[in-house]
Amino acid sequence: MKLTHLLAATVAALFLSACNNAEPQNNETRSADYVIKNVTLVDWLKGEPNVSEQQTLVVNDGYISGVFANAEAPAFDDNTQVIDAEGKYVLPGMAEMHGHVPPATDFGDFPKRYADDMLFLYVANGVTTVRGMLGYPHQLQLKSDIESGKRQGPTLYLAGPSFSGNTIESVEQVTKRVIAQRDEGWDLLKVHPGLTLEEYEAMASTARQAGMDFAGHVPADVGLKRAMEAGQRTIDHLDGYLAYVDAMNREITQDELDLLVSMTLEKDVAVVPTQALWKTLIGAADPDKLKDYPEIQLVPKAVREGWLNYYDNPSSYFNKEQAQVQQENRQKLLHALHEGGAEIIFGTDAPQLFSVPGYSIHHEIQLMSEAGIPMADILRSATVAAGDYFADEDTFGRIAAGHRADFILLKDNPLENADTLRENQGVMVRGQWLSREAIDKKVEEIRAAYAD
Repeated sequence: MKLTHLLAATVAALFLSACNNAEPQNNETRSADYVIKNVTLVDWLKGEPNVSEQQTLVVNDGYISGVFANAEAPAFDDNTQVIDAEGKYVLPGMAEMHGHVPPATDFGDFPKRYADDMLFLYVANGVTTVRGMLGYPHQLQLKSDIESGKRQGPTLYLAGPSFSGNTIESVEQVTKRVIAQRDEGWDLLKVHPGLTLEEYEAMASTARQAGMDFAGHVPADVGLKRAMEAGQRTIDHLDGYLAYVDAMNREITQDELDLLVSMTLEKDVAVVPTQALWKTLIGAADPDKLKDYPEIQLVPKAVREGWLNYYDNPSSYFNKEQAQVQQENRQKLLHALHEGGAEIIFGTDAPQLFSVPGYSIHHEIQLMSEAGIPMADILRSATVAAGDYFADEDTFGRIAAGHRADFILLKDNPLENADTLRENQGVMVRGQWLSREAIDKKVEEIRAAYAD
Protein backbone atom coordinates (compact mmCIF):
# COMPACT_ATOMS: atom_id res chain seq x y z
CA MET A 1 0.00 0.00 0.00
CA LYS A 2 1.36 3.44 -0.92
CA LEU A 3 2.22 5.70 2.03
CA THR A 4 -0.34 8.37 1.05
CA HIS A 5 -3.06 5.75 0.83
CA LEU A 6 -2.00 4.26 4.15
CA LEU A 7 -2.24 7.68 5.80
CA ALA A 8 -5.70 8.25 4.30
CA ALA A 9 -6.89 4.87 5.51
CA THR A 10 -5.45 5.53 8.98
CA VAL A 11 -7.20 8.90 9.23
CA ALA A 12 -10.49 7.31 8.19
CA ALA A 13 -10.04 4.54 10.76
CA LEU A 14 -9.39 7.07 13.51
CA PHE A 15 -12.55 8.95 12.57
CA LEU A 16 -14.54 5.74 12.60
CA SER A 17 -13.15 4.70 15.97
CA ALA A 18 -13.80 8.09 17.53
CA CYS A 19 -17.35 8.27 16.23
CA ASN A 20 -18.23 4.73 17.18
CA ASN A 21 -16.90 5.20 20.70
CA ALA A 22 -18.67 8.51 21.24
CA GLU A 23 -21.89 8.54 23.23
CA PRO A 24 -23.61 11.76 22.21
CA GLN A 25 -25.87 13.47 24.72
CA ASN A 26 -28.83 15.58 23.65
CA ASN A 27 -27.57 18.55 25.68
CA GLU A 28 -24.08 18.38 24.20
CA THR A 29 -23.01 21.21 21.87
CA ARG A 30 -20.50 20.39 19.16
CA SER A 31 -18.77 22.08 16.27
CA ALA A 32 -18.81 20.66 12.75
CA ASP A 33 -18.12 21.83 9.22
CA TYR A 34 -21.55 20.75 7.99
CA VAL A 35 -24.66 19.16 9.39
CA ILE A 36 -27.31 17.80 7.03
CA LYS A 37 -30.43 17.29 9.08
CA ASN A 38 -33.87 15.73 8.54
CA VAL A 39 -32.54 13.70 5.61
CA THR A 40 -33.32 10.18 4.40
CA LEU A 41 -30.20 8.07 3.83
CA VAL A 42 -29.91 5.47 1.07
CA ASP A 43 -27.13 3.02 1.81
CA TRP A 44 -25.97 -0.59 1.79
CA LEU A 45 -24.43 -0.94 5.25
CA LYS A 46 -25.88 -4.41 5.76
CA GLY A 47 -25.43 -5.63 2.19
CA GLU A 48 -28.98 -4.87 1.12
CA PRO A 49 -30.29 -1.39 0.25
CA ASN A 50 -31.38 0.39 3.39
CA VAL A 51 -33.48 3.57 3.58
CA SER A 52 -33.25 5.42 6.91
CA GLU A 53 -35.53 8.39 7.47
CA GLN A 54 -35.07 11.45 9.68
CA GLN A 55 -31.30 11.24 9.97
CA THR A 56 -28.60 13.78 10.80
CA LEU A 57 -25.33 13.58 8.89
CA VAL A 58 -22.23 15.31 10.28
CA VAL A 59 -19.14 16.28 8.25
CA ASN A 60 -15.73 17.31 9.59
CA ASP A 61 -12.37 17.70 7.84
CA GLY A 62 -13.51 15.99 4.67
CA TYR A 63 -14.96 12.92 6.37
CA ILE A 64 -18.33 11.86 7.70
CA SER A 65 -17.83 12.15 11.45
CA GLY A 66 -21.24 11.03 12.61
CA VAL A 67 -24.62 9.64 11.52
CA PHE A 68 -27.47 9.99 14.02
CA ALA A 69 -31.19 9.58 14.17
CA ASN A 70 -32.55 13.10 14.54
CA ALA A 71 -33.74 12.47 18.07
CA GLU A 72 -30.26 11.34 19.13
CA ALA A 73 -28.22 14.03 17.39
CA PRO A 74 -26.26 16.49 19.54
CA ALA A 75 -26.67 20.25 19.24
CA PHE A 76 -24.18 22.16 17.12
CA ASP A 77 -22.71 25.60 17.62
CA ASP A 78 -23.21 28.66 15.43
CA ASN A 79 -20.02 27.97 13.47
CA THR A 80 -21.60 24.89 11.92
CA GLN A 81 -23.21 25.21 8.48
CA VAL A 82 -26.59 23.48 8.69
CA ILE A 83 -28.44 22.19 5.62
CA ASP A 84 -32.07 21.32 6.26
CA ALA A 85 -32.80 18.42 3.88
CA GLU A 86 -36.37 17.72 4.96
CA GLY A 87 -38.00 15.45 2.36
CA LYS A 88 -34.74 14.84 0.50
CA TYR A 89 -32.43 11.84 0.13
CA VAL A 90 -28.68 11.33 0.41
CA LEU A 91 -26.89 8.76 -1.75
CA PRO A 92 -23.15 8.01 -1.50
CA GLY A 93 -21.10 9.72 -4.20
CA MET A 94 -20.79 7.67 -7.36
CA ALA A 95 -17.58 6.32 -8.88
CA GLU A 96 -16.49 6.32 -12.52
CA MET A 97 -14.33 3.20 -12.65
CA HIS A 98 -13.30 3.60 -16.27
CA GLY A 99 -12.96 7.30 -16.81
CA HIS A 100 -10.45 9.57 -18.46
CA VAL A 101 -8.80 12.71 -17.18
CA PRO A 102 -7.41 15.20 -19.70
CA PRO A 103 -3.86 16.55 -19.36
CA ALA A 104 -3.39 19.48 -17.01
CA THR A 105 -1.65 21.52 -19.72
CA ASP A 106 -2.45 22.73 -23.24
CA PHE A 107 -3.08 19.67 -25.38
CA GLY A 108 -3.63 19.79 -29.12
CA ASP A 109 -6.67 21.90 -29.96
CA PHE A 110 -8.03 21.74 -26.42
CA PRO A 111 -7.93 24.83 -24.20
CA LYS A 112 -6.01 24.76 -20.94
CA ARG A 113 -9.26 24.95 -18.96
CA TYR A 114 -10.46 21.64 -20.47
CA ALA A 115 -9.14 19.45 -17.65
CA ASP A 116 -10.69 21.59 -14.90
CA ASP A 117 -14.01 21.76 -16.73
CA MET A 118 -14.23 17.99 -17.18
CA LEU A 119 -13.30 17.42 -13.54
CA PHE A 120 -16.07 19.79 -12.49
CA LEU A 121 -18.65 18.07 -14.70
CA TYR A 122 -17.90 14.80 -12.92
CA VAL A 123 -18.61 16.20 -9.46
CA ALA A 124 -21.52 18.33 -10.68
CA ASN A 125 -23.29 15.07 -11.47
CA GLY A 126 -22.37 13.33 -8.23
CA VAL A 127 -19.33 11.43 -9.52
CA THR A 128 -16.90 11.93 -6.65
CA THR A 129 -14.29 9.26 -7.46
CA VAL A 130 -12.70 8.55 -10.85
CA ARG A 131 -10.36 5.74 -11.79
CA GLY A 132 -8.55 7.38 -14.69
CA MET A 133 -7.62 4.77 -17.27
CA LEU A 134 -5.01 6.49 -19.42
CA GLY A 135 -2.15 8.51 -18.00
CA TYR A 136 -1.04 11.82 -19.50
CA PRO A 137 1.79 14.20 -18.64
CA HIS A 138 1.11 16.29 -15.52
CA GLN A 139 -1.92 14.17 -14.60
CA LEU A 140 -0.39 13.23 -11.27
CA GLN A 141 -0.16 16.95 -10.54
CA LEU A 142 -3.92 17.20 -11.07
CA LYS A 143 -4.43 14.45 -8.52
CA SER A 144 -2.13 16.19 -6.04
CA ASP A 145 -3.83 19.55 -6.59
CA ILE A 146 -7.24 18.04 -5.90
CA GLU A 147 -6.02 16.32 -2.75
CA SER A 148 -4.55 19.59 -1.46
CA GLY A 149 -7.62 21.66 -2.37
CA LYS A 150 -5.91 23.71 -5.09
CA ARG A 151 -8.30 22.30 -7.68
CA GLN A 152 -11.89 21.17 -7.57
CA GLY A 153 -12.68 17.68 -8.74
CA PRO A 154 -13.28 14.05 -7.82
CA THR A 155 -10.74 11.96 -5.96
CA LEU A 156 -8.51 10.43 -8.63
CA TYR A 157 -6.90 7.02 -8.92
CA LEU A 158 -4.77 7.05 -12.04
CA ALA A 159 -3.42 4.47 -14.43
CA GLY A 160 -0.20 5.46 -16.12
CA PRO A 161 0.44 5.66 -19.88
CA SER A 162 -0.88 2.44 -21.39
CA PHE A 163 0.77 -0.86 -22.18
CA SER A 164 -0.13 -1.57 -25.81
CA GLY A 165 1.21 -2.77 -29.10
CA ASN A 166 2.08 0.83 -29.92
CA THR A 167 4.06 1.53 -26.73
CA ILE A 168 5.78 -1.79 -26.01
CA GLU A 169 8.35 -3.47 -28.24
CA SER A 170 10.00 -6.01 -25.95
CA VAL A 171 9.75 -7.93 -22.70
CA GLU A 172 12.66 -5.93 -21.31
CA GLN A 173 10.86 -2.68 -22.08
CA VAL A 174 7.59 -3.78 -20.49
CA THR A 175 9.38 -4.79 -17.28
CA LYS A 176 11.15 -1.44 -16.99
CA ARG A 177 7.91 0.40 -17.71
CA VAL A 178 6.08 -1.32 -14.83
CA ILE A 179 8.80 -0.36 -12.34
CA ALA A 180 9.00 3.18 -13.71
CA GLN A 181 5.25 3.73 -13.33
CA ARG A 182 5.32 2.38 -9.79
CA ASP A 183 8.15 4.72 -8.88
CA GLU A 184 6.43 7.70 -10.53
CA GLY A 185 3.38 7.18 -8.33
CA TRP A 186 0.73 5.84 -10.71
CA ASP A 187 -1.96 3.78 -8.99
CA LEU A 188 -2.34 1.01 -11.55
CA LEU A 189 -1.34 -0.14 -15.03
CA LYS A 190 -3.60 0.25 -18.07
CA VAL A 191 -3.74 -2.65 -20.53
CA HIS A 192 -4.55 -1.84 -24.15
CA PRO A 193 -4.74 -4.15 -27.19
CA GLY A 194 -1.65 -5.25 -29.07
CA LEU A 195 0.55 -6.79 -26.38
CA THR A 196 2.00 -10.19 -27.21
CA LEU A 197 1.40 -13.01 -24.74
CA GLU A 198 5.05 -12.89 -23.67
CA GLU A 199 4.90 -9.12 -23.08
CA TYR A 200 1.64 -9.37 -21.19
CA GLU A 201 2.91 -12.12 -18.92
CA ALA A 202 6.08 -10.16 -18.20
CA MET A 203 3.96 -7.14 -17.33
CA ALA A 204 1.68 -9.19 -15.09
CA SER A 205 4.54 -10.92 -13.29
CA THR A 206 6.43 -7.68 -12.68
CA ALA A 207 3.23 -5.92 -11.58
CA ARG A 208 2.51 -8.60 -8.98
CA GLN A 209 6.05 -8.30 -7.60
CA ALA A 210 5.74 -4.50 -7.57
CA GLY A 211 2.34 -4.52 -5.86
CA MET A 212 0.64 -2.88 -8.86
CA ASP A 213 -2.85 -3.70 -10.15
CA PHE A 214 -3.39 -3.92 -13.88
CA ALA A 215 -6.71 -3.57 -15.65
CA GLY A 216 -8.44 -2.67 -18.89
CA HIS A 217 -8.59 -4.51 -22.20
CA VAL A 218 -7.73 -8.11 -23.06
CA PRO A 219 -5.13 -8.28 -25.87
CA ALA A 220 -6.08 -10.74 -28.61
CA ASP A 221 -2.87 -12.75 -28.22
CA VAL A 222 -3.59 -13.16 -24.50
CA GLY A 223 -7.27 -14.04 -24.44
CA LEU A 224 -9.79 -13.89 -21.64
CA LYS A 225 -8.79 -17.06 -19.79
CA ARG A 226 -5.10 -16.16 -19.54
CA ALA A 227 -5.86 -12.57 -18.51
CA MET A 228 -8.02 -13.87 -15.68
CA GLU A 229 -5.38 -16.41 -14.64
CA ALA A 230 -2.71 -13.69 -14.63
CA GLY A 231 -4.66 -11.68 -12.07
CA GLN A 232 -6.01 -8.79 -14.15
CA ARG A 233 -8.01 -6.83 -11.57
CA THR A 234 -10.87 -5.79 -13.86
CA ILE A 235 -11.93 -6.69 -17.37
CA ASP A 236 -13.23 -3.44 -18.83
CA HIS A 237 -15.78 -3.11 -21.66
CA LEU A 238 -16.45 -6.88 -21.26
CA ASP A 239 -13.47 -7.12 -23.58
CA GLY A 240 -12.52 -10.62 -24.69
CA TYR A 241 -15.71 -12.27 -23.46
CA LEU A 242 -17.57 -12.69 -26.74
CA ALA A 243 -14.33 -13.45 -28.58
CA TYR A 244 -13.57 -16.28 -26.15
CA VAL A 245 -16.72 -18.16 -27.23
CA ASP A 246 -16.60 -16.86 -30.81
CA ALA A 247 -19.95 -15.05 -30.47
CA MET A 248 -19.10 -11.81 -32.25
CA ASN A 249 -21.47 -12.36 -35.18
CA ARG A 250 -24.09 -14.80 -33.88
CA GLU A 251 -26.38 -15.17 -30.89
CA ILE A 252 -24.60 -16.37 -27.77
CA THR A 253 -25.91 -19.58 -26.21
CA GLN A 254 -26.90 -20.20 -22.61
CA ASP A 255 -24.13 -22.78 -22.21
CA GLU A 256 -21.60 -20.18 -23.35
CA LEU A 257 -23.00 -17.62 -20.94
CA ASP A 258 -22.79 -20.15 -18.10
CA LEU A 259 -19.16 -20.87 -19.00
CA LEU A 260 -18.21 -17.19 -19.01
CA VAL A 261 -19.93 -16.57 -15.68
CA SER A 262 -18.23 -19.61 -14.15
CA MET A 263 -14.80 -18.42 -15.32
CA THR A 264 -15.42 -14.94 -13.90
CA LEU A 265 -16.47 -16.28 -10.51
CA GLU A 266 -13.67 -18.83 -10.33
CA LYS A 267 -10.97 -16.20 -10.91
CA ASP A 268 -12.75 -13.57 -8.79
CA VAL A 269 -12.37 -10.90 -11.45
CA ALA A 270 -14.58 -7.81 -11.61
CA VAL A 271 -16.03 -6.33 -14.79
CA VAL A 272 -16.56 -2.69 -15.76
CA PRO A 273 -19.08 -2.99 -18.61
CA THR A 274 -19.29 0.55 -20.19
CA GLN A 275 -22.34 -0.60 -22.14
CA ALA A 276 -23.50 2.77 -23.46
CA LEU A 277 -20.13 3.80 -24.86
CA TRP A 278 -19.54 0.43 -26.45
CA LYS A 279 -22.98 0.45 -28.05
CA THR A 280 -21.95 3.70 -29.73
CA LEU A 281 -18.46 2.50 -30.72
CA ILE A 282 -19.64 -0.65 -32.48
CA GLY A 283 -22.43 1.16 -34.34
CA ALA A 284 -25.53 -0.13 -32.52
CA ALA A 285 -26.68 3.28 -31.22
CA ASP A 286 -28.94 5.73 -33.04
CA PRO A 287 -26.68 8.55 -34.34
CA ASP A 288 -29.53 11.07 -34.38
CA LYS A 289 -30.29 10.50 -30.71
CA LEU A 290 -26.62 10.78 -29.80
CA LYS A 291 -26.30 14.09 -31.62
CA ASP A 292 -29.28 15.43 -29.68
CA TYR A 293 -27.67 14.90 -26.27
CA PRO A 294 -27.75 18.43 -24.79
CA GLU A 295 -24.62 17.82 -22.72
CA ILE A 296 -22.36 17.60 -25.79
CA GLN A 297 -22.44 21.41 -25.76
CA LEU A 298 -20.30 21.20 -22.61
CA VAL A 299 -17.16 19.95 -24.37
CA PRO A 300 -14.79 21.97 -26.61
CA LYS A 301 -15.76 22.40 -30.22
CA ALA A 302 -12.87 20.21 -31.41
CA VAL A 303 -14.07 17.34 -29.22
CA ARG A 304 -17.71 17.82 -30.17
CA GLU A 305 -16.98 17.89 -33.89
CA GLY A 306 -14.93 14.73 -33.60
CA TRP A 307 -17.88 12.98 -32.03
CA LEU A 308 -20.37 14.32 -34.56
CA ASN A 309 -18.15 13.10 -37.41
CA TYR A 310 -17.53 9.66 -35.91
CA TYR A 311 -19.69 7.82 -38.39
CA ASP A 312 -17.71 9.30 -41.27
CA ASN A 313 -14.47 7.99 -39.80
CA PRO A 314 -15.30 5.30 -37.22
CA SER A 315 -12.87 3.33 -35.07
CA SER A 316 -11.77 -0.24 -35.68
CA TYR A 317 -14.49 -1.43 -33.26
CA PHE A 318 -17.24 -0.20 -35.61
CA ASN A 319 -18.98 -3.02 -37.48
CA LYS A 320 -22.45 -2.08 -38.62
CA GLU A 321 -23.28 -5.58 -39.84
CA GLN A 322 -22.48 -7.22 -36.52
CA ALA A 323 -23.26 -4.33 -34.19
CA GLN A 324 -26.77 -5.33 -33.22
CA VAL A 325 -26.01 -8.96 -32.43
CA GLN A 326 -22.91 -7.91 -30.49
CA GLN A 327 -24.92 -5.44 -28.45
CA GLU A 328 -27.63 -7.99 -27.72
CA ASN A 329 -24.97 -10.50 -26.67
CA ARG A 330 -23.31 -7.91 -24.44
CA GLN A 331 -26.60 -7.23 -22.70
CA LYS A 332 -27.28 -10.93 -22.24
CA LEU A 333 -23.78 -11.38 -20.87
CA LEU A 334 -24.15 -8.51 -18.42
CA HIS A 335 -27.46 -9.95 -17.23
CA ALA A 336 -25.91 -13.40 -16.79
CA LEU A 337 -22.93 -12.01 -14.88
CA HIS A 338 -25.28 -10.14 -12.54
CA GLU A 339 -27.53 -13.13 -12.00
CA GLY A 340 -24.49 -15.31 -11.37
CA GLY A 341 -23.15 -13.00 -8.67
CA ALA A 342 -20.11 -11.62 -10.47
CA GLU A 343 -18.72 -8.29 -9.23
CA ILE A 344 -19.85 -5.49 -11.52
CA ILE A 345 -18.35 -2.04 -11.00
CA PHE A 346 -19.82 1.02 -12.67
CA GLY A 347 -18.01 2.86 -15.47
CA THR A 348 -18.82 4.83 -18.62
CA ASP A 349 -15.46 5.64 -20.27
CA ALA A 350 -16.08 9.40 -20.22
CA PRO A 351 -15.07 11.68 -21.81
CA GLN A 352 -15.25 9.56 -24.89
CA LEU A 353 -17.60 9.37 -27.83
CA PHE A 354 -20.83 11.18 -26.75
CA SER A 355 -20.01 10.32 -23.12
CA VAL A 356 -19.67 13.61 -21.26
CA PRO A 357 -18.24 13.31 -17.73
CA GLY A 358 -20.99 12.88 -15.17
CA TYR A 359 -23.82 13.06 -17.68
CA SER A 360 -22.79 9.69 -19.12
CA ILE A 361 -23.94 7.92 -15.95
CA HIS A 362 -27.56 8.34 -17.00
CA HIS A 363 -27.08 6.53 -20.32
CA GLU A 364 -25.15 3.73 -18.59
CA ILE A 365 -27.84 3.33 -15.95
CA GLN A 366 -30.44 3.00 -18.69
CA LEU A 367 -28.49 0.25 -20.49
CA MET A 368 -27.83 -1.63 -17.26
CA SER A 369 -31.50 -1.40 -16.38
CA GLU A 370 -32.45 -2.71 -19.83
CA ALA A 371 -30.14 -5.66 -19.14
CA GLY A 372 -32.37 -6.54 -16.21
CA ILE A 373 -30.26 -5.22 -13.34
CA PRO A 374 -32.34 -3.68 -10.52
CA MET A 375 -31.68 -0.04 -9.70
CA ALA A 376 -30.44 -0.95 -6.22
CA ASP A 377 -27.71 -3.13 -7.73
CA ILE A 378 -26.78 -0.54 -10.35
CA LEU A 379 -26.27 2.09 -7.66
CA ARG A 380 -24.39 -0.39 -5.49
CA SER A 381 -21.99 -1.01 -8.39
CA ALA A 382 -21.24 2.73 -8.46
CA THR A 383 -20.85 3.20 -4.71
CA VAL A 384 -20.21 0.21 -2.45
CA ALA A 385 -18.50 -1.92 -5.11
CA ALA A 386 -16.09 0.88 -6.01
CA GLY A 387 -15.37 1.53 -2.33
CA ASP A 388 -14.70 -2.16 -1.75
CA TYR A 389 -12.32 -2.20 -4.73
CA PHE A 390 -10.20 0.52 -3.08
CA ALA A 391 -10.76 -0.66 0.50
CA ASP A 392 -7.05 -1.19 1.14
CA GLU A 393 -6.30 2.38 0.11
CA ASP A 394 -9.25 4.54 1.10
CA THR A 395 -12.64 4.53 2.84
CA PHE A 396 -15.59 5.67 0.75
CA GLY A 397 -18.74 4.44 -0.94
CA ARG A 398 -21.09 4.38 2.04
CA ILE A 399 -22.80 6.87 4.33
CA ALA A 400 -21.00 5.97 7.53
CA ALA A 401 -18.71 7.54 10.09
CA GLY A 402 -15.11 7.43 8.92
CA HIS A 403 -15.98 7.46 5.24
CA ARG A 404 -14.90 10.20 2.92
CA ALA A 405 -17.61 12.89 2.85
CA ASP A 406 -18.78 12.23 -0.71
CA PHE A 407 -22.53 12.18 -1.26
CA ILE A 408 -25.38 13.46 -3.40
CA LEU A 409 -28.48 15.25 -2.14
CA LEU A 410 -31.55 14.22 -4.15
CA LYS A 411 -35.17 15.27 -4.37
CA ASP A 412 -36.51 11.71 -4.67
CA ASN A 413 -35.51 8.19 -3.70
CA PRO A 414 -33.03 7.06 -6.41
CA LEU A 415 -33.95 3.41 -5.83
CA GLU A 416 -37.41 4.25 -7.16
CA ASN A 417 -36.67 7.09 -9.58
CA ALA A 418 -33.38 7.09 -11.51
CA ASP A 419 -34.26 10.42 -13.13
CA THR A 420 -33.75 12.20 -9.81
CA LEU A 421 -30.00 11.81 -10.41
CA ARG A 422 -30.28 14.08 -13.45
CA GLU A 423 -30.77 17.17 -11.32
CA ASN A 424 -29.35 16.67 -7.89
CA GLN A 425 -29.99 19.20 -5.14
CA GLY A 426 -26.30 19.49 -4.30
CA VAL A 427 -23.11 17.45 -4.03
CA MET A 428 -20.63 17.02 -1.18
CA VAL A 429 -17.13 16.11 -2.40
CA ARG A 430 -14.44 15.45 0.23
CA GLY A 431 -16.33 17.68 2.65
CA GLN A 432 -16.82 20.58 0.21
CA TRP A 433 -20.45 21.50 -0.47
CA LEU A 434 -21.60 22.40 -3.99
CA SER A 435 -25.14 23.78 -3.98
CA ARG A 436 -27.49 23.38 -6.92
CA GLU A 437 -27.17 27.09 -7.59
CA ALA A 438 -23.37 26.93 -7.66
CA ILE A 439 -23.44 23.88 -9.94
CA ASP A 440 -25.84 25.50 -12.41
CA LYS A 441 -23.79 28.69 -12.53
CA LYS A 442 -20.56 26.86 -13.30
CA VAL A 443 -22.16 24.57 -15.87
CA GLU A 444 -23.54 27.57 -17.74
CA GLU A 445 -20.10 29.16 -17.69
CA ILE A 446 -18.63 26.00 -19.26
CA ARG A 447 -21.40 25.92 -21.86
CA ALA A 448 -20.69 29.53 -22.82
CA ALA A 449 -16.94 28.88 -23.04
CA TYR A 450 -17.45 26.10 -25.58
CA ALA A 451 -20.27 27.68 -27.60
CA ASP A 452 -19.81 27.83 -31.36
